[in-house]
Amino acid sequence: MKRLLLIRAATAAALAAALVVSGCQGTGVRSSREGKESIRVLAVANPQMETLKQYTKKYFTSRTGVTVDYTLLPENEARERMNREFARQDGTYDVASVSAYEVPIYSRNHWLAPLDSYSKADRTFDQKDIFPSLNTAVTGADGKIYAEPFYGEGSFLMYRKDLFRKTGLTMPRDPTWKQVASLAAKIDGTDGASGICLRGLPGWGQNLAPINTVVNTFGGTWYDMQWNAKLTSPEFTKAIQFYVDLVRKYGEPGAARSGVLEILADFSQGKCAMMYDASSLATSIEADGSTVKGKVGYVPAPHEETRRAGWLWTWAWGIENASKKKDAAWKFISWASSKQYQEQIGDTLGWNEAPAGSRQSLYSNPNYQRAAAAWYRQEYAAVKNSADPKNPGVGPRPYQGISFVGIPQFADLGTKVSAQISAAIAGKKSVRTALQISQKLAQDAVADYRTGGR
Repeated sequence: MKRLLLIRAATAAALAAALVVSGCQGTGVRSSREGKESIRVLAVANPQMETLKQYTKKYFTSRTGVTVDYTLLPENEARERMNREFARQDGTYDVASVSAYEVPIYSRNHWLAPLDSYSKADRTFDQKDIFPSLNTAVTGADGKIYAEPFYGEGSFLMYRKDLFRKTGLTMPRDPTWKQVASLAAKIDGTDGASGICLRGLPGWGQNLAPINTVVNTFGGTWYDMQWNAKLTSPEFTKAIQFYVDLVRKYGEPGAARSGVLEILADFSQGKCAMMYDASSLATSIEADGSTVKGKVGYVPAPHEETRRAGWLWTWAWGIENASKKKDAAWKFISWASSKQYQEQIGDTLGWNEAPAGSRQSLYSNPNYQRAAAAWYRQEYAAVKNSADPKNPGVGPRPYQGISFVGIPQFADLGTKVSAQISAAIAGKKSVRTALQISQKLAQDAVADYRTGGR
């Protein structure tokens, strides 16, 4: 699986504490190799990053003379290291892979350097080519850009065209969740397939990723503008009850234990009639070895009270504010997030391997269009038309984020709430009980946030 992370970590519980805790890693002292300037880059260890590391010397260092010392770690470890080092601001790392979750937190704390002046002065970078939705996601509250997307994703509904034809059903071009539930009920059991596959596994990056889009489009929010927790509100309750009922009635067996990898495997093996998840999964669904290759249709994320309801995610490059090598760091970012890098990887490894979901121009490239013929139009729409990170629901809210709440405490809070909802999916407790517990967790989390836990 060579595209965007197929699984954001099930937990990131150490985030809130790590943001303010000092660590003991590194001294900020480093030497150049062979007289060349050197920068240090901290990133998540996923296939896209491994590919970047593999080709850095050939395509970047040979041209700029800047060597890159990578530290690639599993996501949870990378986040802990990033939080610790950026809070210290001693310049140990020059660049880090920050996500849509970290950007509003880090920029508010002045841990990232603004990049506007660099991108404007770099004639080849073309900031306007980045998807507007992603530009919004990496922009701080002060209106400045603090990171540049490496790749991104939206979400969409995937469905088995062959099973829909067999049962005489038609997928709407822009379905509502109520329509999806009706279709799931009618198609469930056809050729042994579940009506729909949805994440149930606990984790703020697992079941809460799709669940929060349902909450948003059903009119719910985690907090109102006065930071009052709203997890027991009628809108939030209705959304969670809908999701739990849908997956319990027509979802995959053992849904409470199913994360993104599990439902991807089920769908690719023909065990689901529909799946709502990340747009980046299309590469695996249409890969050789998938039993549903060529049989899948793609439509926008289901909505209800809002016009758009998809999520938005990116891994992006940010410069530590304390770095003394910002110019060299920008050279790296300018290359790693460039059209040129996409072309280099496409020509070298195949266009399916080019980092997608970040630049609009990729989707007008004939090479990518041929490689991603089954889904590139829908992927483009999924990222371009994702919900607004600053206003993804019906009413205003005091935080940024579509599938998360942009405060440090959410990593721990979201993981705990996701466990409550997973228990409801498993039938171990009612939705009402799960949300009553979650409401108290949310109140405690925001109390810590508002008293300085930033």
